[in-house]
Amino acid sequence: MKIKLLTLIAVLAMSLGTAWAAGPSSALQPPAGHRMALVVFEDLECPACATADPTLVQAVRDYGVALVRHDFVIPNHPWSKEAHIMARYFDKVNPQLGEEFRQYIFANQQQIFKANLRQWADRFAGAHRTALPAFYDPDGSLRAKVEADTVVGRNLNVHLTPTIWVVTNSPQVPPVEITERAKLFETIEHVKAQLPAEKASAEKKTHRK
Repeated sequence: MKIKLLTLIAVLAMSLGTAWAAGPSSALQPPAGHRMALVVFEDLECPACATADPTLVQAVRDYGVALVRHDFVIPNHPWSKEAHIMARYFDKVNPQLGEEFRQYIFANQQQIFKANLRQWADRFAGAHRTALPAFYDPDGSLRAKVEADTVVGRNLNVHLTPTIWVVTNSPQVPPVEITERAKLFETIEHVKAQLPAEKASAEKKTHRK
């Protein structure tokens, strides 16, 4: 028991250390190979995040920007952290599976409670011809990643979810925080127009950091 506890503490320390070492600004960059991205800090139990998610997915589809999701767990949400850990597990199986799980949780959020979260997760896994193990985070490494992501958000002064930025790979075009979600598409077009003409946009993808 003592060895397991020490291992968990070590994993958490390494993850938090990475988050601090990378610095807040590193989170506001598109993935390699992309000129633009939407960076979102979200909580899977947050109703506003569920409302915003279809718009983010549509932006990825319509504009070809990358979508970088970060975990930002709200402390008084009883099942949020566990859902984020489950999503991290599905990321390990297949990044697209993790993305679909997040969309699935948002779509069914109003029917999910702490007591039935596992049932919803098992239903998702079965529909995708896989399984969620009884112990899907045995060493605590996935929990550590979720908690480290939340630290990155706090370093960026994230207070509400979802917090969304439009970011680019150009030093001349700073990140733009979306304060009115109705203006997301307009902001993407405005930011895109500021980019210097160079390589063609990369393919549409959803990424984890």
